[in-house]
Amino acid sequence: MVRFQMVIDCTDPELLARFWADALHYRLEPAPDGFATWDDYWRSVGVPEDELGIGFDSIVDPAGQGPRIWFQIVPEKKSLKNRLHLDINASGGRSIPLPTRKQRVDDEAERLTKLGATATRVLETEGLDHYAIAMRDPEGNEFDIN
Repeated sequence: MVRFQMVIDCTDPELLARFWADALHYRLEPAPDGFATWDDYWRSVGVPEDELGIGFDSIVDPAGQGPRIWFQIVPEKKSLKNRLHLDINASGGRSIPLPTRKQRVDDEAERLTKLGATATRVLETEGLDHYAIAMRDPEGNEFDIN
């Protein structure tokens, strides 16, 4: 099996780490054993002081099944459409009646809006058994709820 980490460029790692931890039901990744904070750990391996103090910058799946997600600080803000995005599956799948799936998606969109996301559009086509909501996280990265 191949293990991987997902990396998301951002200007405020802790903001996005907290948002996505709540959105994905992940948890903030604790500092390595023997260190009170990530800054303490990074200091111990020689990272300069001027690169510290950004707070939590990674999240992990508490069940240990999903990938670790690291929020890498970059100086520039997001300017173009994502070439990769997450789909959050909240509907329960096609075996669930469409009205129930729609309600579940709407409920999840409302929950994530309260956490700082913005809904951008409903993804629905008459006659097609599909319903989703396109959203943006607090830094503008696109994702869908379906």
